[in-house]
Amino acid sequence: MIGIPSTIRVFLGTEHQDFRKSIDGLAGVVQAHLNRDPMTGDVFVFHNRRRTALKVLYWDHGGFCLIYKRLEQGRFCVPNLHTTCRDVTLSPAEFAALFEGIDLSRARRLSRWNPTRKDPDSARVN
Repeated sequence: MIGIPSTIRVFLGTEHQDFRKSIDGLAGVVQAHLNRDPMTGDVFVFHNRRRTALKVLYWDHGGFCLIYKRLEQGRFCVPNLHTTCRDVTLSPAEFAALFEGIDLSRARRLSRWNPTRKDPDSARVN
């Protein structure tokens, strides 16, 4: 399990990548196809054609880190494969679920409770 702070943005490339590419090749994909700077500290996630593997690229204190996960059985359920965008933004929680092999297409986000703002003067009892 990889823990990512909520302040870090996670970008999922929707196009499959040739996994013979390593750090320099994937950093080039981030610049050329995603139009982003790979040295910002954001996390970039790529999948292979068969969706049996993920590569995660990020910049950390003066150097790139590359994480590779290959499934022995099954496939990753990569969201929004048929979108016209070149990347999809994931929350750190969504990335953790994807990395663990959870199908996000069947998950649903519960609506959050937001209290209505009340006038503090109307709540006073005289």
